[in-house]
Formats: sequence, C-alpha cells, structure tokens
Amino acid sequence: MSVIDLLVHGGDVLTVDDAGTVVRDGAVAVHEGEIVAVGPAEELGTRFTAAECLDAAGCLVLPGLINTHTHLAMTLLRGRADDVTLQGFLERVLRWEAELLTPKNVAAAVRVAVAESVRAGVTSALDMYWFHEAAERAARESGWRLLTGPTFMDVPEPPDRLAYEDRMDWARRDLEARGPARGGRRPVVFAHSTYTLSPDQLTEIAALAREFGALLHIHAAENATEVATVEVRYGKRPVELLDSLGLLGPDLLLAHAVELTGPEIAALARTGTSVAHCPVSNLKLGCGIAPVPRLLSAGVTVGLGTDGAVSSNTLDVLGAVRQAALVHKAGGDPTAVGAERAVRMATIEGARALGLGEQLGSLERGKRADLIVLDLSAPHLRPLHDPWSTLAYAAHSADVRDTVVDGRVLMRDRVLTTLDEETVIADLEALV
Repeated sequence: MSVIDLLVHGGDVLTVDDAGTVVRDGAVAVHEGEIVAVGPAEELGTRFTAAECLDAAGCLVLPGLINTHTHLAMTLLRGRADDVTLQGFLERVLRWEAELLTPKNVAAAVRVAVAESVRAGVTSALDMYWFHEAAERAARESGWRLLTGPTFMDVPEPPDRLAYEDRMDWARRDLEARGPARGGRRPVVFAHSTYTLSPDQLTEIAALAREFGALLHIHAAENATEVATVEVRYGKRPVELLDSLGLLGPDLLLAHAVELTGPEIAALARTGTSVAHCPVSNLKLGCGIAPVPRLLSAGVTVGLGTDGAVSSNTLDVLGAVRQAALVHKAGGDPTAVGAERAVRMATIEGARALGLGEQLGSLERGKRADLIVLDLSAPHLRPLHDPWSTLAYAAHSADVRDTVVDGRVLMRDRVLTTLDEETVIADLEALV
C-alpha cells in the first residue's frame, strides 16, 4: 500500500469534472498537496495508507470555492458604507482607506477575512488591495491560497503614498521577486479601473503584466455612471476603451461587467477575456444585473466573486452561487443560470478565469488538493436528490464542516486549525 498524507473518504464526491462525475461513497487521496486519486472509498482504502483521514460519511465532498474578485482587508470597514450608490461608496471608502490603512491593519483585517473564508469553504481568492505584501504574509501563515500583487490606482493620496512613477518601479521589483506561476498560484497585476488610470497608464501596466506572464485584473462597466464618465472623458465606453488599447485577452479578468452592449460581449468572447460576476455587490450598490446568460451563451468564461466586505458585507461565495442561480431568472427564464452552472462558476470556471483551470477547480488526479466537506445532516439539506441543486438552492456556508487547502486541513469539524479566531477578531476590533 502507498503511504499518503491525507485520505478523505465516505460520502458523495462531486468532482466537478467535465462530465459532472459524482462518486457515491467516494474518496480523495492526497499527497504533498496534490490529488493522487479519486474513486470509490473501498478501492482507495485498499490502495493507500494515510497519515491523516477525514471521514466524510453523510457529507458531500467538492472542490473548494474560488472567490474571483474581492478586497479582503475591507473587513476593516464592514457595515460603514451601506445603502449608497457606487459613486457614494467610493467617495467614503477612499477617504477612510487613506486614514486607516497600514500594513499592520491590512494584515489584521485579512486574518479575519481568511477565517471567514475558510469557514465558508472558500479555499482561494483574487485580492485587489493596498499593502498586498502584508495580506500575502497573513494568508501564507494560515496556509490559505491568496492570489495578489501590485495595485495601480492614480489617486491624489493613496494609502501607501507611492506616486505612479515610483509604483511602476516597485511593481517590477515585486514581480521579479515573485517568479513564475507554480503550485496553483500565478503573478497578478491589478489596474483599478479605466476611470482612475489614463489610457497611457493602462497600456504601460498591461505591458508589465504581459512581460511577467501575470494575470491583469480590472474593474470595468460596474454601473451606468461609470460608463458615462469614461465615455465623456475618452469617447469610448470602458470595454471599448480596453479593446482599443489591445488589453482584452485571455490574461485579462474584468470585475463586474454589468453594463455591456452586444458588441462588447462579442469582443470579450472573441478575445477570450473572462469576467468575475459579483451579484450580491452589484445588487446592493444598485448597479444592476450583469448579462451573465448572454456572456455564457457567447462562450465567455465567468467566475464568481463577493467583492469586498463593505459592498457585499460577507465573503460568502456559496451565497453568491445562490444569488447567481436566482437573480438571472427574474427575466422569466428559469433555466437562465441553472444550479450546476452556478456551482461551476464558483469552482472550475473560477479557476479558468484565473488561468489556473489545469491546477484548481475540480477534484481530479494531478490537481492541487483544495476541497471542502459539506455536512448534509441538517434538515434543510434532506433528502439529497441532486447535489448541484442542494448546493445552489439549499446549502449555507455554515454547513461546511472541513476545509482543505493544498492538502492541509485548515478547518476540521468546524474548528479552525491554523488561526485563533478569538485573537484575530480581537485584533481587528481594536482597530475600529
């Protein structure tokens, strides 16, 4: 028998592979952070001896959820900018960020965000925010998968006080030190938006990202006011501007993409540009509903994001799954975004949006061992006729029992193993 690090056995394994395979009474074998086998529990139990086991009997085992757009350290400001428009939100938040953000404060806020995310079955996130080095250290210390990097936003008083010219030099040094993509991670560069950066700046930032094989992530077309502002300033809508600059492509991920025209959707599909859909934040800020059914019909890859805990108030990706599966039915088509499609957006499609579909997002041999165990014992989850339906329409983040990232158990039986919740909460409370 082969010796492995971890065996998750029993229960139903929802692999989220292309065929939608469900292994009844299944198991997932993990060694050195990688999935080495998926199959019936009885079979894998005879093939492997594990140093650690998770008994998933009566549970559903599935890939960890992926948050494709967030600002984790905004937990520091949770509840301080509710019931306002996007522009009112930005006006308040930018002022508070300039006053409150330091590396120490970001680290404290990120630790709370990681604790919340692990509890919710979220195993990785794309995080656009200031002082990303502090965020990255906090996540790494807890064993959680965080994708982050230099952020560009040309505002008068950025929290880190770096002028744009100095920021470019700093970003280059950061990317050189980071190295190439590996182990379910890749370099990322963040350009805030087409209304906080000029076309020349956007072109220069994109060139930097491409030089290092980095993902470029940007807010675009979040609401009608933003679109109108950019159109007045440059004569083009945000996506049109990005297209004219040659920025659209498979290494660009747009956050929100609510206000899109038919030709813009066609441009995203033609260039292989992906979208991070944030339904809760978009609804709460009154931005509207992104045309996700049309994006999907055109062949655009769409992942799910929560946005920050100021605009959405939680980092609950499973909640975003439900919202995505429901809100698009408002047009009268109950099949617009079905349960399976919504779950895939939070797993394999999110991984593909990040350019990491070969490493994350499904439970298959050779992929990184990011998975969660969802307890099915609660009354609201019984009976289990269809796991996709149960996840999209019935399950809550509190139903997540175990969370595993890179083969390391970060939550076992609803107890965090790498973070002291009382301490991280107290550290954050001391700052507000």
